[in-house]
Amino acid sequence: MILSFLSSPSRVRFGVPAPLMLLIGMFALHTGSAMAVHAFDAAAPATVTWMRLTWAALLLAALGGPSLWRAVRAASPRELGSVVILGTASAGMMLFYSEATARIELGTATSIEFLGTLVVAVLAMRRRRELVWIVAAVAGVLCLTRPWQGELDLAGIGFALAGALCVVGYIVLTQRVGAGFSAVHGLALSMVVGAAVTAPLGAPGAVMDPDPQLIAFTLLIALLFPMLPFLLEMVALQRMSRTAFSTFSSLEPAVALIMGLLLIGQTPAVIQVIGMALVVIAGIGAARGDRSDRPAVRSVVRRRGTGTGAAAQHSAPGPVCSETAEGYPHTPVPASEPVGASR
Repeated sequence: MILSFLSSPSRVRFGVPAPLMLLIGMFALHTGSAMAVHAFDAAAPATVTWMRLTWAALLLAALGGPSLWRAVRAASPRELGSVVILGTASAGMMLFYSEATARIELGTATSIEFLGTLVVAVLAMRRRRELVWIVAAVAGVLCLTRPWQGELDLAGIGFALAGALCVVGYIVLTQRVGAGFSAVHGLALSMVVGAAVTAPLGAPGAVMDPDPQLIAFTLLIALLFPMLPFLLEMVALQRMSRTAFSTFSSLEPAVALIMGLLLIGQTPAVIQVIGMALVVIAGIGAARGDRSDRPAVRSVVRRRGTGTGAAAQHSAPGPVCSETAEGYPHTPVPASEPVGASR
């Protein structure tokens, strides 16, 4: 049922505002992230991450169907290389985030990883005054981590910072992959690569000591992230300007804090709530710095040697983008980047 629903995103258009779709997607994403933290009691973060990536790869490959393999055969070596690098960056982003959330609060890990998104967005605008948003976000992260208390989990913060670096590569490579593949195909291929990259770290724990309950649990997590957020973003991006999308996406660290409170019992101190507010304000400020009314996604006809026109355009479900920084779950959106979607 979920696959048929995903393959027809137009079915969810009925009267549901695009911002509401994004918010639902963010809550689903961080519900999945919070559930993954509970799964760390049964298996290492690397094992849980590999199982999530594997489930996502299998589901999205089934969703792509025969058109996915046609797209692979039609792709150039450079396009396939971009997919491999994107899949590696995606795997690093998810793995480092999992390792971080196993050690520090969900909201704090999300805020630190969000620094990668913010840095790319601000630098893309090339206006010095926009650097104030990076300063505000760093101040917010300091309030969240409270280094003056001497209780810093350096490993957790280090993993979150490594995830932020992967986010930067993820943004750049998503744009390149989006130029050659549809949203579903690009995501499916990147998840396949991600599962392969994390297999040496995560597969041994799952194969040598299989746990049917954990296998079923990670399937549920994979449906919550990336499947459901991907569906909702895929539809919402066609109905929102890129500025509006970036603005709403800036709420993600706050959503992570809320889900950490509700599902994991991570109660923030007052100074941490202030820090979260600074991070969200920084994200919204950077997003509004562009003020573009253009759609976040432009659907165009793919032109390859294998075909053009309507047949090529409808070779796969979902939007086909010429220049895209979206179309994937947890997709950072540089507010001033030309564009055609948890973590």
